[in-house]
Amino acid sequence: MRLPACLSPSLTLSLLVALCGPLSGCMTTPAEPAPIGASAWAQASRLPAGTGTEGWLHQSFPGKRDVQFESVRQDGRDTLAATADAAASTVRHKVRIEPAELGSLRFSWKVPELIAEADLATRDADDSPVRVMLAFDGDRSRLSAKDAMLSELMRTLTGEEMPYATLMYVWCNQRAPGTVIRSPRTERIRKLVLESGPNKLNRWLEYERDIRADYERAFGEPPGALIGVAIMTDSDNTRSLAKAWYGPVRFGALAATP
Repeated sequence: MRLPACLSPSLTLSLLVALCGPLSGCMTTPAEPAPIGASAWAQASRLPAGTGTEGWLHQSFPGKRDVQFESVRQDGRDTLAATADAAASTVRHKVRIEPAELGSLRFSWKVPELIAEADLATRDADDSPVRVMLAFDGDRSRLSAKDAMLSELMRTLTGEEMPYATLMYVWCNQRAPGTVIRSPRTERIRKLVLESGPNKLNRWLEYERDIRADYERAFGEPPGALIGVAIMTDSDNTRSLAKAWYGPVRFGALAATP
């Protein structure tokens, strides 16, 4: 397969990480993986039945320093603490939820400080103190020529294709909540801004998101099956220090509308 100039071999690893490392096979397991799957945080998380035995795994990116993830009690909560020192790695869980069964996603986070130089819309500053990410299956015949090529490249190098679509919930430095940020690298990654600026730092923020509605807002089409969920704190592009705490991740039915 011939690669265009923007995908020269020297950029392949970094591109794979940026595209879909959090939710596909373009990751490696750390030599001494943190026992996150057995942690109080993981036990407090609630995922759909029948999601397999793999559980929550800490996954590294090739050529990247690992984020330190640790299950801790924080403010009376079971949390997963993340410390990224010019680092990027993720904690993820494979799932399978068919489109008709998509409901709500509940999660929480606490951020002490933003990454001053981060910009989620640019290649060289695409860092965030918190991300909650959802990966979806879909009709790959609808991929653009560029994205189909990227997916095939990933399958060749890693044995797995990139997700058809990835939706990220993020905290942005300046863009308003509700803004959808398109990845500068691929149309198949969209970031939905939940918080903006420093006004809500150092407090626990709780969310309940309608997965289908958020996907349709971001991508303008109905979602396919949900195949993965992950959390990620990253500071590798800005070479900075980022910290955050995550509460349990829970899937459920949508709250009834009065």
